[in-house]
Amino acid sequence: MSDRPHAKPSVLFVCVHNAGRSQMAAAFLTHLAGDGVEVRSAGSAPAERLNPAVVEAMAEKGIDLTGLAPKLLTPEAVRASDYVITMGCGDTCPVFPGKTYLDWRLDDPAGQGLDSVRPIRDAIERRVRELLTEIARPDRA
Repeated sequence: MSDRPHAKPSVLFVCVHNAGRSQMAAAFLTHLAGDGVEVRSAGSAPAERLNPAVVEAMAEKGIDLTGLAPKLLTPEAVRASDYVITMGCGDTCPVFPGKTYLDWRLDDPAGQGLDSVRPIRDAIERRVRELLTEIARPDRA
């Protein structure tokens, strides 16, 4: 699927600021898949730091995001991924043939408090679990 040979599937989560949705999705997939999936996240216009409410919401799930920083989306990151999951990055996401592209429509947690971030977090966890089931299907190998 990707332009480089590898034994495990790779997933790139992309949102605008890489400070909330894509970071939560990457953290959930890493937490659930362990080293069975290569996971990365990026943003089309990265923020300076992660959303503090996102960090707190993920800590409630036992996942520590402290120390992570938003990263800039690059064509190389897309090329190196089998799955590209976008979350509101619009037309700024580069498209390459042979990739599986999914667009997850989720509320943006930017500027939101913890009570507003929790349902977004929970929706992302459900979608990541569904994605993991899809990736693990034998006919996807």
